[in-house]
Amino acid sequence: MTRISRQPVVQIAAIEHYEYCPRQCALIYCDGIWEENQHTIKGTRAHRRVDDRTASRTERGNRSLRAVPLWSERYGLSGRSDVVEVHPSGNVYPVEYKSGVRHGDAADLQLCAQAICLEEMLEVPIKRGAVWYGGSRRRRQVAFTDALRRRTLDIVGLIREQMTSGILPDAPNDARCKQCQLRHHCLPEVVARQRRVHRYLTRTLFE
Repeated sequence: MTRISRQPVVQIAAIEHYEYCPRQCALIYCDGIWEENQHTIKGTRAHRRVDDRTASRTERGNRSLRAVPLWSERYGLSGRSDVVEVHPSGNVYPVEYKSGVRHGDAADLQLCAQAICLEEMLEVPIKRGAVWYGGSRRRRQVAFTDALRRRTLDIVGLIREQMTSGILPDAPNDARCKQCQLRHHCLPEVVARQRRVHRYLTRTLFE
């Protein structure tokens, strides 16, 4: 087994932030910047129940464990699963809770990283899990395909590169920025304006 303990440990939650915006991920996990907005507060409130380990229970034969600590020495991952269901068959089934609706594959990637950790910790294969969305109040099943696993681990590698390089990615300055709680720290409009000036000067002086 390959161990990378000397390299920075990547938080599983960082995967969702990176998939949304690499710059947001770097601001949070490299620079330690965080600020709440209506979306993050809503998410925190939605997680209160699943964050309570004492609320673990058995229902319809399934044992539901809440706020389960996760780690992977092989891939240098650490985090927590909202819920891990253990079915009577012995199957282990991670469940991630989101307060809103589905936006892209970010939650699937985060859930896949949880499954990768659980497989190493418990030494059992995990083929699928689910994301519960508060907006629709429904579960969406996620299959942990080889492609999803590769993509998840690729993003873990990119996050680790961010952590070791100290380079802050460019601001996208697009529709994502309007919903971002770090907009006032990121200053996407200012960064984009600086890039436009740089391109103009480059064309004017060197072309």
